[in-house]
Amino acid sequence: MKLTKTMLASALCLPMALPAFAEGHMTPAATAEVNGAEADVSGTVTLNRTASGMTLVQIDLTGVPEGVHGVHLHETGDCSADDFTLAGGHISGTQTHGVLSENGPHPGDMPNMTVGADGILKADVFLDLLDLETMIMDEDGAAFIVHSGADDYTSQPSGDAGSRIACGTFAPAS
Repeated sequence: MKLTKTMLASALCLPMALPAFAEGHMTPAATAEVNGAEADVSGTVTLNRTASGMTLVQIDLTGVPEGVHGVHLHETGDCSADDFTLAGGHISGTQTHGVLSENGPHPGDMPNMTVGADGILKADVFLDLLDLETMIMDEDGAAFIVHSGADDYTSQPSGDAGSRIACGTFAPAS
């Protein structure tokens, strides 16, 4: 099949059109401004309600150390401690940690993220077990955490993903 100029132009424009199309089918619910403890990590994480009922997590961070990192939603919206431990454990509901575990994953578990030498972590993740009202917008809030290492998807209660290197507290989207 021979590519025509019109087909080529359409193919090149499609990636730019997809975000505009998606915006009409989702509503921002909460946003976290993420900062690192020692690294120069910064950026935002947005939780969006979708027409399907799933939550779309949009991650847009810079300054993340190169490598594979576990990322999770944590049960308490408190990033005030230097080691981010006041954010508590993962949002777990009645589930067990890890997609490879029986009765898993936690509603706040996400796939590992691979970051290149440029330090950019940009991803979209769909979560079908996350209830925004009871797990994010509750009285103690919630946080987004980047860990120093990869999540093994099985170790209890948190995947053995290492220390917490960045944190952001969710606030209702404006």
